[in-house]
Amino acid sequence: MVLIGVLAGNLIGVLPGLGSAGTIALLLPITYALPPESAIIMLAGIFYGSAYGGTITSVLLKIPGEATTIVTTFDGHAMAKKGQGGVALGISAIGSFIGGTIAIIGLLFLAAPFAKLALQFGPPEYALLAFAGIILVSYLTNGAFLRGALVAGLGLLLATIGQDPVTGANRFTFGVPDLASGISFAAVAMGLFGIGELISSVEASKGKPQTALGYGRVLPNRAELRASSGPIARGSILGFLLGVLPGGGATIASMASYGLEKRLGKDRSRFGRGAIEGVAGPETANNAAANSSFIPLLSLGIPANTTMAVIFGALLLQGITPGPLLVSSHPEVFWGVIVSMFIGNIVLLALNIPLVKFFTRLLNAPMRFLAPITLVVTLVGVYSVNNTMFDVWVALAFGIVGYILKKYGFEPAPLALAFVLGPLLESNFRRSLLMSDGSFTIFATSPVALVALVAGAIFVAFLVIRRVAARSTSKHSPLRGTDSASIDSARQPRDKME
Repeated sequence: MVLIGVLAGNLIGVLPGLGSAGTIALLLPITYALPPESAIIMLAGIFYGSAYGGTITSVLLKIPGEATTIVTTFDGHAMAKKGQGGVALGISAIGSFIGGTIAIIGLLFLAAPFAKLALQFGPPEYALLAFAGIILVSYLTNGAFLRGALVAGLGLLLATIGQDPVTGANRFTFGVPDLASGISFAAVAMGLFGIGELISSVEASKGKPQTALGYGRVLPNRAELRASSGPIARGSILGFLLGVLPGGGATIASMASYGLEKRLGKDRSRFGRGAIEGVAGPETANNAAANSSFIPLLSLGIPANTTMAVIFGALLLQGITPGPLLVSSHPEVFWGVIVSMFIGNIVLLALNIPLVKFFTRLLNAPMRFLAPITLVVTLVGVYSVNNTMFDVWVALAFGIVGYILKKYGFEPAPLALAFVLGPLLESNFRRSLLMSDGSFTIFATSPVALVALVAGAIFVAFLVIRRVAARSTSKHSPLRGTDSASIDSARQPRDKME
């Protein structure tokens, strides 16, 4: 199952468009026929396998197959232009292996203590944790907090459709029987991240044929390994820490690692022109974060990012509720996933270095052939979950929603995460108020809740101060008007990394 998952993840990462979240959503129906531990092990393999697959397109085509490999395009593609594409891919595989292994060791020792701590959590703590996860992912997804919060708000509204978690009454169903049990998460996920991304990919590829650059030798030499050792070590630690945070995940970890390496670099001008440190650090960090993001999912029942939200849905479909009781009630799932990651990292290293030539051939597959096949498979998968055409129409509708959101600069990730965490937030929030006879002071009575509130207040203050400082800087900037705006717009992605 590890081999199948990692290989599928690699293939999906190489083919731009679908992404790990969409692929896992696509395969949700297949998990019905598998034991729970086998299904989750396969889905986990797809998650961390796709992170490396996206590296190949980032380096050879300058197209990030995954959001986690956006920063790899900066120096990885520049290395490919110099004939060092193979070295960039080789150091990515080595860094991913080391970062993933370190994160798994941390997961091995921290997941169980986290679960024991979570047993002391009550409704107020869980409500605050769910709320914090939604807020963080709204901010960290693309840096535009207001846009992320609006999309997350839409996800929370959609989560209220169906039965009331306290009274059991139907709400917002408008007389439609199919809505009595709520909207299917599988249909939402497949629509947003499968069909929506597919439409965007077809539009982006129209009239733009891509030719992959050569990759040369794959294994780095001693000097290149020596230059990469520091970034790999720092990326492992940084990725592990950011992966644990709700809303953090592999994308933020890779961006933060690139910014750190550029600040620490002796010659910053090398970055963006083929610096191997700019590939080794981010690639290590995104794999470490991908592995460590399983800690909040398995021990707290809180998905840290969109893909974890889809895996959360897969566990629920198997009748397993992630959280502090998972260790004792389903130890084969809990420990099976952790042990499988050790095997998965070895398989990744063994697959990626010899199969670079094979994966690069897939890059020339035209989207006009891939898109219809993927769409049909997606819709068949949606139908097979509940055997109802209603879910197919829901998936198509959310595919259009996902496409529109992405086209106008809104990320769909906050919607999916808020949709998953919405029931958890609402039920625990209302239970807390029932316990306190409607008093909001219950959210500040325990140490965990109090720390969460203080951290939230600091975060809001940080956002306000940053916005005020940005406005003050723009007012005093010598470059104003249309030209300044266009310059800022062009520099925004790179400046955000710095």
